Amino acid sequence: MEKITLTKEMVLQTLQNNFGNIFSNIEEPYGILTATVTKDKIIDILAFLNKHEILQFQMLTDLCAVHFPERDKKFQIVYHVHSLSNNFRLRLKVDLDGDPPKIPTATIVYATANWMERETYDFYGVIFEGHPNLKRILNIDDMVIFPMRKEYPLEDNTRTDKDDRMFGREPNPLFKPLI
Repeated sequence: MEKITLTKEMVLQTLQNNFGNIFSNIEEPYGILTATVTKDKIIDILAFLNKHEILQFQMLTDLCAVHFPERDKKFQIVYHVHSLSNNFRLRLKVDLDGDPPKIPTATIVYATANWMERETYDFYGVIFEGHPNLKRILNIDDMVIFPMRKEYPLEDNTRTDKDDRMFGREPNPLFKPLI
């Protein structure tokens, strides 16, 4: 079989030929083809990419979440898949709403999704439906919050022992040195 050099256009056209025009926000940040899809199609798309004779996206390099508290769909799941034989990377995004946000597990396509989904659940509270062992992996089991959500202030405004100049900001008029 002759070696084919994949292009972004070829990958996108192959996906659109098989799934129609369901891809949105198509862009190329940092040279990586990126598209947003719906949660009901993501597993079908991942399975197609994994098994395709030419594309061969057989490695899930990363699965993570992002929290956008100001949006209607507050969470985004990001999948990075890699075709090692073609040296090509693809990023797929899925926007989620709901609390807790829910999406089908990718462990049925990529075994490596197991721990990545557990970490995403642990830090963001995303429920991966059908996951074989969805429980906390890094935080304590008794924890009732999801620490990577942007639901908490970044700083404790009651502290008086910090100097805003250390952070490149104008001094806080409420700051009173302890010494």
